[in-house]
Amino acid sequence: MPLSGYGPAARAILDRIEATQGQALEKAAGLIFASLKVGGVLHVFGSGHSHAVAEEGFHRAGGLVPVNLIQEAFLTPLTVPRKSGQLERVSGIAAVLLEASGAREGEVLLVISNSGINAVPVEMALEGKARGLTVIALTSLAHARATASRQASGKRLFEVADCVLDNCGEVGDAAVVYPGLSARVGPTSLLAGVYLLNSLVCRVVEQFLDAGLTPPVYRSANVPGGDEHNRALEARYRDRIPAL
Repeated sequence: MPLSGYGPAARAILDRIEATQGQALEKAAGLIFASLKVGGVLHVFGSGHSHAVAEEGFHRAGGLVPVNLIQEAFLTPLTVPRKSGQLERVSGIAAVLLEASGAREGEVLLVISNSGINAVPVEMALEGKARGLTVIALTSLAHARATASRQASGKRLFEVADCVLDNCGEVGDAAVVYPGLSARVGPTSLLAGVYLLNSLVCRVVEQFLDAGLTPPVYRSANVPGGDEHNRALEARYRDRIPAL
């Protein structure tokens, strides 16, 4: 018996991802591997709760070392939502953040936004493409297609990106329905986003190994030798990743 209604809903989302996202995941992994194998850095951005998915890809045991997290607390729930939610809709912020990130032409930018309609994530993708980056979107296609863009061009994130990973979520994110309750419960975008992101990391690592190369992967800092291993890898990228 499931602990609650969330278990079946969550498993259904993950099964849907497995059934539909293989081709997109393979394309995204190939784009990232092609950049990283020649010394590039993967740049990752998410605002609102999508920031938590982006953070999963940065400085993480079992994750890739050459990952630059583009982050600002004022775009996340670390800042009170009545401010951060409005700031996510302000035009011009993305250009400032991307300029400060040090992203270079030919590298990959992963933009994570469940709705894919607000100005900052859409403009992050637009700015990335204008600067010669390859843009991967991680978004809910169902939600985006059902909702108008809040960005001046009228574009939604999936319409801008070079490659789209669909988190297969419901419109409005929450997936559990209870009789007599009008609002749904149990959002899935974080669960699905982390699943897709770590699936992507694993596929990139597999491509390194298939090419006879050693993938730059973090070890846990809480096991013997972890700190030394990680410091040696970070030294290669310290001038490219501001948070290091």
